[in-house]
Parts: sequence; C-alpha cells; structure tokens
Amino acid sequence: MDRKSIIIKAAIIVLMVAMDIVLTRYLSIETPLLRISFGFVPIAFVAMKYGWLTAGLAATIANLIGVWLGPFGFFPGFTLTAFLTGAVYGFVLHKNPGKPLNIVIAAAIVTIVLNLGLDTIWIMIIQDAQFQELFWARIWRTAIMLPLQIVFIFILSRVAKFAKLI
Repeated sequence: MDRKSIIIKAAIIVLMVAMDIVLTRYLSIETPLLRISFGFVPIAFVAMKYGWLTAGLAATIANLIGVWLGPFGFFPGFTLTAFLTGAVYGFVLHKNPGKPLNIVIAAAIVTIVLNLGLDTIWIMIIQDAQFQELFWARIWRTAIMLPLQIVFIFILSRVAKFAKLI
C-alpha cells in the first residue's frame, strides 16, 4: 500500500469512528436499559470496505472515546461487544456486502446474540438486576433494531456500491 492509500484509509476510518460516536452518544434514544441508535451504520461501512479486524478496532476505538466523553463509565464488557460487533459485520459483509442473506445474518447475530444476549448480561452485572427482567425489557429494542439494521445496511451497501466506495 502506498502512502496516499494509507492516508485515505485512515481518514475514512477516523471519519466513520467520529460518525459512530455522534450517532451513538448524541443522536440516540437512551434509557437506563437500552439505547436505540444508528451508530451501527458507520461500523458496517468500515466492515464492508476493510474487513473484520479493522471494523472491530474502529468500533472499539469509538466505544472507548465515547466512554471518555461521558457520561457513562468504562465497562470492558461493552467494549468487547463493540469489537465483536465490528468483527461480525466484517466477517459476514466484507466479501459480499450487498447480499441480502448476509445482511440478515450479520444483523441477527449483532442484535440478538451481542446486543440482546451479551449486553443484557453486562447490564445485569452493572445494575445487579435479574436477567429475565432485563431480557424482557430489552427484547423490544431487538424487535425494533433488527429490521432497522437490515434495511439500513442494505441501503448502505447499495449506495456504497453505486458510488464505488466498496
């Protein structure tokens, strides 16, 4: 890779990390139990363009900067979920970004396994709450976010392909 390509790649990743932070931390609907945001869109783009490791690291960096900006404290479980989110998108979407089945699989793993499963466990640990209470409260978020992620990632993949960005 030449110097110009590296600089362009770094600039795109930094821009996507910044977009993730803004969409997740400042333009989201948030309650103590759940957050509905579109921060997944820039990470999905990084995943489609650069793969699992870059997307995982971008999501991790966005999480850590977001924690630093406040108001929530650091919890390593959420940082792990952030990395795994980027990695899942990258594994599933990098080679076939516009394939509808891949989009459904990636969104399902992220929303059901990572957000509903792992994040509920992390909240349970932090708030010393019962899993079942949190699970049933957070299932609504999953019911909202799964179709939203599928639609938005599908649109993103089409627009990015049309613009020759991926």
